[in-house]
Order: sequence, then structure tokens, then C-alpha cells
Amino acid sequence: MLQYFLLINDSNVLEMGEKKVNSTSNFIETLNTIGYHVQSITTKNNIEKKGLNPIDAVILRVKISDLFGWSQKIISIKDVPLIWWCDTYTSNNREYKLDLGIDGMIFPQMEPSELHWSFHLCANQHKLKTQWKKERQQLLYKLEERKWVEQAKGIISKMKNISEAEAYEFLRKQAMNDRKRLADVAISIVKVHQLLNE
Repeated sequence: MLQYFLLINDSNVLEMGEKKVNSTSNFIETLNTIGYHVQSITTKNNIEKKGLNPIDAVILRVKISDLFGWSQKIISIKDVPLIWWCDTYTSNNREYKLDLGIDGMIFPQMEPSELHWSFHLCANQHKLKTQWKKERQQLLYKLEERKWVEQAKGIISKMKNISEAEAYEFLRKQAMNDRKRLADVAISIVKVHQLLNE
């Protein structure tokens, strides 16, 4: 559950007058009233100084054109849910992108219960996105291992003049005898073969 938020205000918001600053103050007060804790900063340099502990999520009140830069900066420090504060100032751009690098959106007119549910959905979206990234990395790793095994099977079948099925069985037995993973044995065979053929 999200509890601690970092609110990043575009420094231009603060220059837009009292109305914008008051809406930020009112928003922070609303979140504090309903049990959330909010810190506020205005520049990327401040994020380095302040750090992201114990921050659970970041609310970005920045122009849509600046979202990517901010999200990259934040993710490089800590992988947390990113929530975009969408209002007339931050969305004042004809640039429409679906992949904004955010996990959710909020609007200044939202009621406390709407904010609460928005934060829950955002946390869930971030969790799913993180899970998908891990699964993708695992699949890429397995695919890379499979490529090594296929290359090793080709080398063994050529050198021993056997079928690829027999070459695979040879690889498997060699891995069991050496108490190594099949992919590790395959990588060794391919690398030695490459060295000998240089």
C-alpha cells in the first residue's frame, strides 16, 4: 500500500501565481488529511539531495513533454510507481503519447476516495509492470541459453557425425557427469570451438 509520496512540482508551476501554488498546498493538505504523507520538491537536483527513502511513489506535476526525463531520473534512483498530475498546465501540449512511462494519473478535482482508488490502481499497475519486466528478462535469458545449446549441438553433430538428437543427448550426459548446467557445457563447447577455428 502506498503511504509516502514525493510530489515533484515543475518550477514553472510556482511562477504561475498564487492560484497554482494554493492548489498544490490544498492537494498536499488533502492527502495528509486522509492519511498519506507528502514531501514536495521542484528540481531534479533536489531529488538527489532528498533521496527517495522512504518514498513509496512519486507524483509528477510536470508538463507532459518533461515526463520522460523525470521518470528516467527517478527510476535511476529507485523503482517506484510514477503518477502524473494532469491539469490544464501539465497537459497543455498537442503531444499525445500512450507510453508516458507512468503508472497512473490523478486530477486536482478528485475526491479523497477517488484518489485512494487511483493510488491502489497505480500500485497494482506498477507491480504488474515490474513482474512483466522480470518475466521478459527471464525469457530473454532462456532464449540466449537455447541459442548456445543449438550451436553446441551443431558443432557436436558435425564433429562426431551424429544426429542433433544424439548430440543433445551427448550434451545432457556431459552436463550430468560434470555436474553443470546444460547451457554452461554448451557455452564451453562453442567457445572452445571458436578458439580452435580462429
